[in-house]
Amino acid sequence: MKRAQFMTGVLAVTFLAATAALAAGAGYHVIKTYTLGGEGGWDYLTLDSASRHLYISRATHVIVIDADSGKAVGEITDTPGVHGVALDTAAGRGFVSDGREGTVSIFDVSTLKTLNKVKVGENPDAILYDPASKRVFTFNGRSHDSSVLDAAKGEVVGTIKLDGKPEFAVSDGKGGVFVNIEDKSELVLLDPDKLVVKARWPLAPCEEPSGLAMDRKNRRLFSGCDKLMAIVDADSGKIVSTLPICDGVDATAYDDETHLAFASCHDGKLTVIQEESPNKFSVAETVTTQEGARTMALDPKTHQVYTVTAKFGPRPAPTADNPHPRPAIVPDSFVVLVVGR
Repeated sequence: MKRAQFMTGVLAVTFLAATAALAAGAGYHVIKTYTLGGEGGWDYLTLDSASRHLYISRATHVIVIDADSGKAVGEITDTPGVHGVALDTAAGRGFVSDGREGTVSIFDVSTLKTLNKVKVGENPDAILYDPASKRVFTFNGRSHDSSVLDAAKGEVVGTIKLDGKPEFAVSDGKGGVFVNIEDKSELVLLDPDKLVVKARWPLAPCEEPSGLAMDRKNRRLFSGCDKLMAIVDADSGKIVSTLPICDGVDATAYDDETHLAFASCHDGKLTVIQEESPNKFSVAETVTTQEGARTMALDPKTHQVYTVTAKFGPRPAPTADNPHPRPAIVPDSFVVLVVGR
């Protein structure tokens, strides 16, 4: 090879290497860590993108922080066994599912003061505000049903029997509410006005579905299952695609602008899925977060993902009464991880 040709080859290789390095750097990674400390487990996260308030469920209370700085904003107290938070931002009201006492705490989003508590079903887990019906839905794990509240009045207006353990839910904003049924491995469509089940769709080979998100424009649902994501047509209930994801998923999200779906998992991974078209999907990348970072919230403004976790001690030996003991949380190790590009 002549020297000029050799140099051209070197430059080409150097350019390709630089391009690859830039592409790798453009991927999602942990860009910030907020150390919050404190005691207790955690569950769902809810982000109010307009106010920049991040609501974090924490055992007996809800922590509220500024999403951009990590600084404390306040707390919503007396929410025993809290699972999730739903927001009616137009009315300035929030709703907390208090799993241990079977209630919903209604609070003022500006002051974080509890206004009222309403009795619902047994062990309310996921909670959802549907803007189309202006109703709040709790998905009750122990009573296998959904309690429905009038958001303005703060009163229960009905109950929908689900015949299985509900997990997360999503609204299409046009008169449809979808919910995963974990122990039946199915997806259920609810009518939020008539308070009835409109359809039940099997998710096989997807098992134990938990997190649920939606591309409302293209009518695609993203159901996070055991090491698998099922993408479902929201009108027909047919599975469009299935893709491998991380292990121990609890939450999913979809970004309308970037056309990316996310699955956060207990194994310390975040799977990112690219929607190339309404019928074509691929795994874009798998991001390392931290063990236990299984729940999350997506910020549609910054396209960043927020997840929480802590450090764990050694796992105790199993006993007859507790064959699958959980390891203890290391004191004051609770953190918020901000994942972005």
